[in-house]
Amino acid sequence: MRFLVDECTGTAAAGWLVEQGHDVCSVYDLSRGADDETIIQKAVGEGRILITSDKDFGQIFFRDGRVHSGVILLQLEDERPQAKTAVMKRLLNNYPDRIEGQFLIVSEEIIRIAKGDSD
Repeated sequence: MRFLVDECTGTAAAGWLVEQGHDVCSVYDLSRGADDETIIQKAVGEGRILITSDKDFGQIFFRDGRVHSGVILLQLEDERPQAKTAVMKRLLNNYPDRIEGQFLIVSEEIIRIAKGDSD
């Protein structure tokens, strides 16, 4: 899969996804401090699934119905890198065919798939 990992998600999650064979771009590596619109344009323009902890993207994509290729909104109590990697591993192992084009809210306890508008 093709992912864009937001800066707030961190480099460990991006590195783990690369190790799993995914095509990954990291906002931290490419354009630190990029604004939301720049991130959206990159994700949508390149057909990448955005992984973020920034709730602003929830409003932009889900509530406002903005077109996307997939959004994974992490809502974790434990923000340590290993916790983020663990929930991503659980998501990819259990729902690999239900990620692209979906709006997902992921916590340590639940994975909620709330289909939003997608391209």
